[in-house]
Amino acid sequence: MKSIWIGMMLFFSTVLNAQLYFIEGQIRDLHDNTPLANAKISINGKLIITSDTQGNFNFSYKKGTHHLLITHLDCEPFTKKITLDSNIKINIFLEHHTNEIETVVVHGIHKKSGTAVIKTLEQSFLEQKTTENLGNILSEISGVNNIKTGNNISKPVIQGLYGSRVLVMNNGIKMAEQEWGIEHAPSVDPNAFDHIDVVKGASALKYGGDAIGGVILLESPKYPKKDTLMGKVALSGISNGKGLALNTDITKTWQNGWALRTQGSAKKLGDLETPNYSLQNTGADENAFHFSLQKREYEYGITAKHSFINQNFGIYKGAHISNARNFADAINNGQSYFTGNFGYKIENPKQEVSHHITKLEAYKRLGKLGKFTLEYAFQQNHRFEYDIRRGAYNDKPATDLLLTTQSLALYHLLERPNWQWETGLSGNYQVNFPDPKTERSRLIPDYHRYDAGAFSIFKYQKNLWKWEAALRYDMNFYDVYKYYLNKDWAAYNQAFQQFVIESKGVKTLVRPKLYYHNISASLGMEYQPTRFLTTKFNLIRNSRSPNVAELFADGLHHAAAIIEKGDMSIKNEETYQAHLSIGIKASVLNGFKLNVNPYYFTSDSFINQTPNGVESTIRGNFPVWQYQQIKAKMYGIDIDSELNITPKLQWNGAMSYVYGQDLTHKEPLILMPPMQIKNALRYDNKGKKPWHIQIENLVVFKQKRFPMRLLSYDVYENNTITKEWLDISTPPAGYQIWNLNAGAKLTKNIQLNLSVNNIFNTTYREYLNRLRFFSDALGRNIIFTCQFNF
Repeated sequence: MKSIWIGMMLFFSTVLNAQLYFIEGQIRDLHDNTPLANAKISINGKLIITSDTQGNFNFSYKKGTHHLLITHLDCEPFTKKITLDSNIKINIFLEHHTNEIETVVVHGIHKKSGTAVIKTLEQSFLEQKTTENLGNILSEISGVNNIKTGNNISKPVIQGLYGSRVLVMNNGIKMAEQEWGIEHAPSVDPNAFDHIDVVKGASALKYGGDAIGGVILLESPKYPKKDTLMGKVALSGISNGKGLALNTDITKTWQNGWALRTQGSAKKLGDLETPNYSLQNTGADENAFHFSLQKREYEYGITAKHSFINQNFGIYKGAHISNARNFADAINNGQSYFTGNFGYKIENPKQEVSHHITKLEAYKRLGKLGKFTLEYAFQQNHRFEYDIRRGAYNDKPATDLLLTTQSLALYHLLERPNWQWETGLSGNYQVNFPDPKTERSRLIPDYHRYDAGAFSIFKYQKNLWKWEAALRYDMNFYDVYKYYLNKDWAAYNQAFQQFVIESKGVKTLVRPKLYYHNISASLGMEYQPTRFLTTKFNLIRNSRSPNVAELFADGLHHAAAIIEKGDMSIKNEETYQAHLSIGIKASVLNGFKLNVNPYYFTSDSFINQTPNGVESTIRGNFPVWQYQQIKAKMYGIDIDSELNITPKLQWNGAMSYVYGQDLTHKEPLILMPPMQIKNALRYDNKGKKPWHIQIENLVVFKQKRFPMRLLSYDVYENNTITKEWLDISTPPAGYQIWNLNAGAKLTKNIQLNLSVNNIFNTTYREYLNRLRFFSDALGRNIIFTCQFNF
């Protein structure tokens, strides 16, 4: 009997052993190939073993398909599905320095390290602003303002700089959307992004030498590696404009790293209202869609994204005035016309814009060789601008611009324990086609543009110091076809005779071929002697080519209600900047933070646009704005402070000031943001059902530094000519407004948010609104949002 039991035990032992397979391997640092000791190896969530001092491990496990998880302090977890039907050997590389050398932006959790000056708007804040455009959202950051065209269209201004000097990066792709136009709002839906970063410093040169004002990084969410379905639906009611907005976002993720996302939004507004009257033809209709498919592992990843947005904005009819006397009254006395009669219909004048962007990306980490990333992007921007025209022509756009852009970029990132080196090459091809069927002179001519760029950014850290150095080269080539009136071409004929193709009556056809070469560089440092003090300093030299409008604009810009004139003789714009950032933390009450950011800017070739006359046309009376190159300087300061009075009560303060001077003409620069001070008091109840309430006060001072422009203007009235002087320079009075925001999480899935902008319905006008002469700014606006999360 005893021998039988022994035989059975030996039999089952042999069977069981036959079902176990041997797993061995080594865990090493991805950057320097050093072994990683004490890494934890788990199977199906159960800890099996830890690696030895040489990073080696070995163990036996049963046959089947299992989930292998390897973790190590300060490392990105490694997961892999393995099938055991034989003995296996596996070598694993972990990024041991994820938390030691941090990039400018780390998705999900933002670690604002390095010498770059970074300001971030997180997802929770973006959800509170779900109905706002990008420009209005960014204006919440100190040092960021808006140049507006009416009340629907806004463009960000960073420390006094705007236009082509501010880059908008949509998931790493530079937006190409006729960005030269001040009244051309960025064609993006902020609801599609997880966070927004504003970056200045050495790291900004990665995106372009023309990032003189800074870079706005729009980043999508990072998804977990698990099998789940998540998303949200938000519905908003908007009192000013009697509108609605809807945002939906659905994402499916898998354990193997794949993720599929669809997001869409829609917004409809009627005529907007000031405290005293409604503004005819100021409605808006917007629709946007985003799709992405990706698989992201640490070692490799692929991504495909496509987004589309369509925007239809009415332009206030009171800004297009044909009556000479009414136009003079509007400019000099602030008289508003075409008020009342609320409606949803959008009529001429208006602008319609559609923008497509497709991105394909792949990356691969090759051990000690680093990470290689290849990106391709296709963009198409179609802009229609409609004027008030007679008869059948009223349905024809006055401007029809089709801009198509393709870009290709290759990046390489090499990381080591104390340093990081990133390099990149990029190419870009762009073609602009103004449709002649408009039967109007082209504001922007036909052109082909070719770009090539290369950059290198080196980051080094040791002890309490961090250093960054960046160098970039850009080449730009324009191939342009344009008709000039003979009287206008006479100013260029001697210098650019080689570009003439032929003369036709009163016009001359030319084909300018212009090359521009730019070298940009920056040096930055960070010193953190204690956890209570951080200092950053950046020196930056930027060089950018003039954009197509600065060179060739010629005619009435309908949406802006101005006539624009370019200058083909404009050269590269070269600028020099110095930025200092001082961050202080103190144990005052429940914690105090202060950040002070002074800066200085100078240029001997600054491209500026100023008004220098008025033209009367059959379409109305319009100021003439001319591009010119001048010597200029700016300096200013941004201050942010935060005081936690109690664990639940917080005070935030912000102040910004910028001084701009035209050194060539010895006068202030035009359209410099006035000084403003913002204070906010917020109460957060962080219980099981959290809620908050915040009251905010914004004080905007009158801009007292401005170039005086009194333009001579003839008014034909009662068969006589009266000479008027139009003051298109003097800024409006300063003002202060109060805003309120409150929110609550009712359940795990449902949250509510209420915003009241301009609580007391204050009447005011904004200096940076190009249509401020014709109407007041918006009155009270109540926005209520209900969001369902799943």
